Amino acid sequence: MKKKVFALLLCGLPLLINAQDAFDVLQMSQTELRGTSRFQSMAGAFGALGGDLSVLTQNPGGIGVYRSSDLGVTFSLDFNSTKSGVDKMNETKFNVNNVGYIGAIRLDSEVMPNLNFGFTYNRINSFNRHYIGAISNIPYSMSNFIADEFVNVNPYGPYNALDLYWDDSYNPYFDGYAPWAAITTFDMPTKNGSVGIINVNEDGLLQGLYGRDTYGDAYYEIEERGHADEYNIAFGGNLANKLYWGLDFGILDLDYRSYQSYVEELQDAHVAIDEEDVFTTPIVSDNTRADWGLYNYLHSEGTGVNFKLGLIWKPTQQLRIGAAFHTPTYYDMRDTYFLEADLKAYQDNNLLYSAYKGSNDGYDYSSNYTIKTPWHFIGSVAGVIGTNAIISMDYEYVANETMRVGDDRGNDYPDVTYNIQDYFKPSHIIRIGGEYRVNPNWSLRAGYSYKTTQVEKGVDNYDYNISTVGTNPTYQYDNTVQNFTCGVGYRYKSFYSDVAFVHKMRESVYNAFSPISDGDLYFPNVSADVKDNNNRISLTMGVRF
Repeated sequence: MKKKVFALLLCGLPLLINAQDAFDVLQMSQTELRGTSRFQSMAGAFGALGGDLSVLTQNPGGIGVYRSSDLGVTFSLDFNSTKSGVDKMNETKFNVNNVGYIGAIRLDSEVMPNLNFGFTYNRINSFNRHYIGAISNIPYSMSNFIADEFVNVNPYGPYNALDLYWDDSYNPYFDGYAPWAAITTFDMPTKNGSVGIINVNEDGLLQGLYGRDTYGDAYYEIEERGHADEYNIAFGGNLANKLYWGLDFGILDLDYRSYQSYVEELQDAHVAIDEEDVFTTPIVSDNTRADWGLYNYLHSEGTGVNFKLGLIWKPTQQLRIGAAFHTPTYYDMRDTYFLEADLKAYQDNNLLYSAYKGSNDGYDYSSNYTIKTPWHFIGSVAGVIGTNAIISMDYEYVANETMRVGDDRGNDYPDVTYNIQDYFKPSHIIRIGGEYRVNPNWSLRAGYSYKTTQVEKGVDNYDYNISTVGTNPTYQYDNTVQNFTCGVGYRYKSFYSDVAFVHKMRESVYNAFSPISDGDLYFPNVSADVKDNNNRISLTMGVRF
């Protein structure tokens, strides 16, 4: 039997597409400032205030503040603007942020005047973002990164040219590296042998397209869609109008879709001349060009549950102190996944070959796994100034290093756990909000929130070799997130209406693939800054009775 290149068979591709990596879990664990318009206009600083439909997602102790029932709905119009390099993408989205009902049951008791219950729907995150960019004179090629995965990173020892060949359709030696092999070499149906983005040099070693004299540009596009929604069931009350308490059970629905494209155009690239005997295929880099791209499609969907406990203590009429704890959200997830790769090689402006590869004969792969998001703690304080003003502040601690990924039976993957602990650190969120009642009908509000980065300094300084899953080496993370907010509220008898404006500034980093370091040697990756400047207008209408 003529020996075939392992990459052509794609037989082992599902082996590494069985879970998400550390940065994917981080992405799916995020929440953002959403909810009722009053909640948003004060930057979500409601942990010690309560009395709002959004508090069930933050401090359920706020349900105990209610003295009457509440029914409301919130709509929003999001104007998203994302810029990477000189390219800016704009889009507009309509959302329903919150729908809820709080029922207040008055008890004939001085010890517990009220016992309340509530049901709310909250959109806690919108994944919608689209950006494109170009990077000139890239310092390295993704093809070389993939070659390094085979040669230096894999736990079985370095692969060489002979390791990529065998007589049968499956070789267990490649467990875990089948996905990379699947895109490294392309079948040439009209010729014998194979060529690819990883080739064999004269020393019998694997190498990528980028060599000593190679130069070129990269182009990328990221399009994300989807949401995370939370359905809350809560109850709570107050003790002697001093201590307010609440318990909340959350059911979450997550739907995330992404398309990620990465393309390189390399001059004087190290490409292979296809011949009948692939072992003697020469590598040339004289007046050559290689245009190649990698395209990944992912759809992640799942359901999860969590639990929240909250308290608000009112030692005096002018002071309130709040605390809340959120358990991790435990998700059962399912992925469907598809990849494509293409390559065109030229010499002296003449096309040497053109090839395309799609995974699994054009059909999606699927896998099931579990995710555990971080736990949260929120501490809050609020003060009443006179009879017309309120100022409030929240501090939230997010334990990102406690995230986990496991199989569909809930067993954690140790390698992903180690990566999470290496890459991530706790993030801290500060929220400050204020409200001034102009008269019995009208109120003015404003707020600000700031969220710190989730990644360790070594990640941001490109000191780590970042491990990803499957055939998508791209990863991204946020450095800072800020929200500037304001709003106005109107009350007339039992009816109320609130309007909020939120300006969100997010600074993120896009990495096409991991940096590569070998001892004292350092090979930079391809990365770019991404900035979001998003505006949102929301409207809440409700009635209290």
